[in-house]
Amino acid sequence: MTVQLNMAKLALIYGMRLLPSDEVAEVTEAEVTLKSGKKARVSMHLIEGGEDEIRAQLMQSLDAFFDFYPEI
Repeated sequence: MTVQLNMAKLALIYGMRLLPSDEVAEVTEAEVTLKSGKKARVSMHLIEGGEDEIRAQLMQSLDAFFDFYPEI
């Protein structure tokens, strides 16, 4: 028997860009404007390494994000 929960419809906001790691000087927050006019901040993250390392760290970060918000 499957139990269905009433889950909110969500929007995952993300951005990606590959750059040479020794060229990155700073990563800052991004800003999102909500329909209400309020602003929300999005933390940007830096993952360095080769393709396999970046993929593994990205998936681990995504899993951790959903673990951090179990009510979603």
